[in-house]
Amino acid sequence: MEKNKQPVLALLPLIVFLTIFLGTGFYLHYVKQAEFAFYQLPAPVAALAGLIVGVLVLKGSLSEKVDILVRGIGNPNIIIMCLIFIMAGAFANVSKAMGGVESTVNLGVSIIPVQLLLPGIFIISCFISTAIGTSMGTIAAIMPIAAGIADKTGIGMALAVGAVVGGAMFGDNLSMISDTTIAATRTQGAEMNDKFKMNFFIALPAAIITIIFLAFAGGTGGVIEGDYSYQLIKVVPYLLVLVLALLGLNVFAALTIGILSSGVIGLIGGEIANLLAFAQLIYEGFLSMQEIFLLSFLTGGLVELTREYGGLDYLLQFISSKIKTKKGAEFGLAGLISLADIATANNTVAIVLAGPIAKEISEKHGIEPKRSASILDIFSCVWQGIIPYGAQILLAGSLANLSPFAIIPNLWYQFLLAGAALVAIVIGFPKSAGITASGKISS
Repeated sequence: MEKNKQPVLALLPLIVFLTIFLGTGFYLHYVKQAEFAFYQLPAPVAALAGLIVGVLVLKGSLSEKVDILVRGIGNPNIIIMCLIFIMAGAFANVSKAMGGVESTVNLGVSIIPVQLLLPGIFIISCFISTAIGTSMGTIAAIMPIAAGIADKTGIGMALAVGAVVGGAMFGDNLSMISDTTIAATRTQGAEMNDKFKMNFFIALPAAIITIIFLAFAGGTGGVIEGDYSYQLIKVVPYLLVLVLALLGLNVFAALTIGILSSGVIGLIGGEIANLLAFAQLIYEGFLSMQEIFLLSFLTGGLVELTREYGGLDYLLQFISSKIKTKKGAEFGLAGLISLADIATANNTVAIVLAGPIAKEISEKHGIEPKRSASILDIFSCVWQGIIPYGAQILLAGSLANLSPFAIIPNLWYQFLLAGAALVAIVIGFPKSAGITASGKISS
């Protein structure tokens, strides 16, 4: 396949996809003032256009290029992501049908002061995502509740979604069992505990400022007035999913138990008529995620096509060639992983792709493995939590029925985390041991 490398041309499929998808959305939003402008053109169609262009312009036989596309679609990360999509859709749909969302929301708004709703949503999302190591699982579990609270209280749906996604990315970035943490530490040769400490002192200020901002944005006043009746039994499926995930159960198993428990409660309570109706609710939940499901499949093939023909390597090498100093190298690492995540829309894949080059840059300029791992993880999570075609924004937007571009201005934590990380690079914070000429850490 080496003879077929076309690094510059290989970027064209991604460029076509992003140009059509984002260009159409911006045109409809700003020129036509269309409602839900970025939902007018289905994103999978834009991705398909990019795939067609790639197949037409890149070298090699049609069968070779189809094999590459299929390999990308079958990437374990893509399959896992799609499974989470459909399980999250089923859990949300069944739980809503049996009255779980309403009871959980009413329980929350009955006891929480208005000014604490938004920071509360953010803190809970931070805690859950750090414990279970997945932003997708956190959004799937928390978003229906947060959306219900926003609808009941009028605090603003986009603000609530931003709080959930921000908290989810907090844990995705810091969790010891997160794929991004594992990928970053392994590619850089760092210890997880060391990377966590380095990362935590950068992320903590951003989280604290986010909580303060959310407290002010949430309004003022005491406990919400009104009749907010609830049944604790209908809150159980959400508690099960969260507690089981905290105990380390696989997110798929936790969501399956959530679906089954919601179904049993609905069948006993009469909200779900029979087993056939239960099955139909599950399937409707699957269908609610079909656009995201298809987009994930197609972009998986798109990225693999670009990677195989040298497009991603070209981007990564271009950045590394411009670096001269240690501080410049740290900014280079930030730019390197940012471009990789923007191109792949998958922070774990981005780290795996950029990791080897990042390690070379770090060793050349004396950057400790724990610091390079931290930079890679932070900026991959920043961009993954902002790009409108990323899985996290798409899932949250689907569950809350919001356009990704209505969510982006409310992603305060991601913007603050990026700012904190850039400041940390400029001032060399946090201070840590240096690296000797032999490569060993000095005290």
